[in-house]
Amino acid sequence: MFSHVMVGSNDIERSAGFYGAVLGVLGAGEPFRDVSPSGHVRLFYRHDGSTFCVSEPIDGAPATCGNGGTIGFKCTSPEQVHAFHDAAVAAGGTSIEDPPGLRSNDKGALYLAYARDPDGNKLCALFRPRPAPKVA
Repeated sequence: MFSHVMVGSNDIERSAGFYGAVLGVLGAGEPFRDVSPSGHVRLFYRHDGSTFCVSEPIDGAPATCGNGGTIGFKCTSPEQVHAFHDAAVAAGGTSIEDPPGLRSNDKGALYLAYARDPDGNKLCALFRPRPAPKVA
């Protein structure tokens, strides 16, 4: 559905350190660094068919986070959710909402962790456990 997701940053080097640590947990390598003709720096992290980008705002205005927006990252285990969260906090992010853990509702179970990056963008690490087989 998506070709990429891009967030703005007011400090591209701080963001490079933050997202290098956080996305490294998911297996993403070093970003492709692009300098636009206007001189703005953009980082492109590519992994498993997805692209996550961080950019200095091209219009020259400060980067701001979206109110009500969340960017969700798919994890392969509860341990990876915790590692993502721990890396985010260690790299200058802020833990938000409930602590990392299992949440269940009538739609099923999700293992979640939430953090904000240094520019305030809300991130979610998410693992969907497989439902237990029904016993007849």
